[in-house]
Amino acid sequence: MGEINPNTDRLILTQDAYATDTHLAVRMRTHELYSQPKVDYPRWVVDTISWHRDVWVLDVGAGPGTYSDLVRERIPDGVYIAGDLSLGMARQASAGGVPALNLDVQCLPFAAATFDVVLANHMLYHVPNITRALRELKRVLKPTGLLVAATNSAATMPELETLARRACTLLGYPRQEFIPIHRDFTLENGPAQAARFFRAVARYDLPSALHFPDVEPVMDYLNSMQAIRAPQLPPGVSWDEFMNVMEKQIARLIRHYGELQVQKLAGVIVATNGGGFASEYLHGLNGRGRPAARS
Repeated sequence: MGEINPNTDRLILTQDAYATDTHLAVRMRTHELYSQPKVDYPRWVVDTISWHRDVWVLDVGAGPGTYSDLVRERIPDGVYIAGDLSLGMARQASAGGVPALNLDVQCLPFAAATFDVVLANHMLYHVPNITRALRELKRVLKPTGLLVAATNSAATMPELETLARRACTLLGYPRQEFIPIHRDFTLENGPAQAARFFRAVARYDLPSALHFPDVEPVMDYLNSMQAIRAPQLPPGVSWDEFMNVMEKQIARLIRHYGELQVQKLAGVIVATNGGGFASEYLHGLNGRGRPAARS
């Protein structure tokens, strides 16, 4: 793999993993079909905050506009702008009637204090410099603005990680480790990172599980992550070889147990310097002269 981190490499992300929503759509559909309990995850994410009808919203890493309809129905008199590092994703969002820009969260083309809400859902862990990104998100937010950043737990989907390591062991590489896609901004380490720039941070968790009755949807899900996972395989091991071993393991488990259960934990980190859930508390602190967050 050399020095390349496929989780943050710009070419891998924009030209393969997220060139369009093809791979992302497979994963989203998998979660919709096989998750228990059934939850409309995008709706759950946007409902972690209260909305006003006239706010300005920036959605970075917006993909094809997954959250656009949900947000726009909550802000009929407001403004919604989507942005994505992938030009292909931005074009898809724009084609769907969403105002969309091709942009980098590490250098946003907006004036300070422009937005009331910024969404950064399942994307900060793909940013090479998360500190720079959070500084930019703070800059474009109004003093009472809210950052909403959905992400995963560091411990999500442990069954798939165990199977991947065991597959490498069976292929002759017993010490192979994979860099989790979400490692750099998780539910566990994300709040501390956000707290460097925001005075109040809240974490909301949504535990659930995938229940796979057949091998095929598991393989589709894993193949949708090939662009990021394949570069982490041991030298000389092809993706097809790896997936062949994975398929055999998964098939045996489903035959034995009747299904493959994969535990998952996703959630949302909400951060602010003076609004939303923390407005009353922070107003009291301001009255006592509490210093502001560092910039």
